[in-house]
Amino acid sequence: MNSKPRTVEALHSSNSFHWVGNGFYVSSYFPNQELPAERVSPFLLMDYGPARDFSPLPEGKRGVGWHPHRGFETVTLAWEGAVAHRDNAGHAGVIGPGDVQWMTAASGIFHEEYHETEFTRRGGPLHMMQLWVNLPRKDKIAPPAYQPLLAAQIPTVPLPSGGTVRVIAGDFQATSGPARTFTPITMLDVHIRAGEPLSVPLPTSYNALVVVANGSVQSGSTLASTGELLLFANDGSAIELTASTDAHLIVLAGEPIDEPIVQYGPFVMNSTSEIRQAMLDVQRGKFGPLPYDLEG
Repeated sequence: MNSKPRTVEALHSSNSFHWVGNGFYVSSYFPNQELPAERVSPFLLMDYGPARDFSPLPEGKRGVGWHPHRGFETVTLAWEGAVAHRDNAGHAGVIGPGDVQWMTAASGIFHEEYHETEFTRRGGPLHMMQLWVNLPRKDKIAPPAYQPLLAAQIPTVPLPSGGTVRVIAGDFQATSGPARTFTPITMLDVHIRAGEPLSVPLPTSYNALVVVANGSVQSGSTLASTGELLLFANDGSAIELTASTDAHLIVLAGEPIDEPIVQYGPFVMNSTSEIRQAMLDVQRGKFGPLPYDLEG
């Protein structure tokens, strides 16, 4: 390995879980005081829900009803279970095992997310992650968009010892992910075998995080295990680690967006005046058709 390895700046865990709606039992790793916005940019929020069994529900729904967003993107990754999405821009789809949904709220959208109907009826484990990805000022009023990235569309790079790297966004070993991004982002879904090394070259300017979904890995003198997050310093040209056990990792990296961030609920803008405008625009119907007009 010719790249200079980055050092681990901090190791974080989040053992506090909460419900989002009545269908997503997640732990929010950031934003918080330990992981300030400038260290995780361009990412804004990470809700991670490890596998949790849901009992069969013959009638009713589990999830989150209609709500607005402006100024950023939501990215939902699923490993078990199935989540159905619908928005008021005419997009709809099901996020199943291995799928990724990349929704650009940008200028404004309403959407809802529920357990997919058949999954709700039969029950079973749900394992997922949702990220909020910031948009630069110039793109916060771009038209809303939707990228359904099915498992079959996401390329897999085999590793020498039997592991795999699914490339969702950015590049890994000359393989590019299908996600279209507004700023440079690398997003990898990694399975590595015990004793297997992993090296991910990255520009030094990129912020870089690794979430350990399962297993344990060593980076330098730091051991990270299931449920922990490694924050890397911007002092080298590659993330390097070795699996202590078979491990499942999510690598998140990207060019920071060096602009003010003002968040109020489902809106992320650059100033309080833009937040007020977003609230007014919702009231004035500028986020598209009102959700109740889509019912039935």
